Amino acid sequence: MRVLLVEDDPTLGDGLASGLRALDSTVDWVRTGADAEGSLTSVAYDAVILDLGLPDGDGLNWLARWRDRGNVCPVLILTARDAIESRVGGLDTGADDYLVKPVALPELTARLRAVMRRARGTAEPVWRHGGLEFDPGTRGVRYHGRRVELTAREASVLEVLLLHPGRVLSKTQIEEKLFGWDEEIDSNALEVWIHRLRRKIAQGVVRTVRGVGYAIGPAEEL
Repeated sequence: MRVLLVEDDPTLGDGLASGLRALDSTVDWVRTGADAEGSLTSVAYDAVILDLGLPDGDGLNWLARWRDRGNVCPVLILTARDAIESRVGGLDTGADDYLVKPVALPELTARLRAVMRRARGTAEPVWRHGGLEFDPGTRGVRYHGRRVELTAREASVLEVLLLHPGRVLSKTQIEEKLFGWDEEIDSNALEVWIHRLRRKIAQGVVRTVRGVGYAIGPAEEL
């Protein structure tokens, strides 16, 4: 899961970014609405955490602008504004959820998983694809009831592919979900992780489309 964090408070921003990264999320942290807008035009994020009191304008105005332009990325507002009018205004402007600071990291991550489930079109907390089961909360994987031990990166690759069942993703698109701006990428790292997924789960778990990219294997074949 790649998350855009829009928060101008340096202490809170650093704490949230570090905490989410420790839970295997890829996080890009910006401090202004303008920087967030630039990031949203270049990266396909899975979710946005948006503060409202930004130095270059109200976060609600930025959110309304993104929605008017057709950006449907899930947005979770995280703000100190706790009045009911603010909550209603945030949700009516296009936010998918609204949290008031301070917030515990476990609740924040649970809310992120919930908005991603809705974006994926399912209410089930465990994703099922054929005989494959993936729990985004625990990062646990089972294949036909058998527990599969994956590394954090292997689980992240599987998560990216499961988020887009039936869609072929290019190597660049997958890597953008796995690595933030300041992370180095080994040229063959993705191929190594996919090879390990096939070895640990099943050969057909990841389908290669030559010259295009990769996709999760057909559910009926898993």
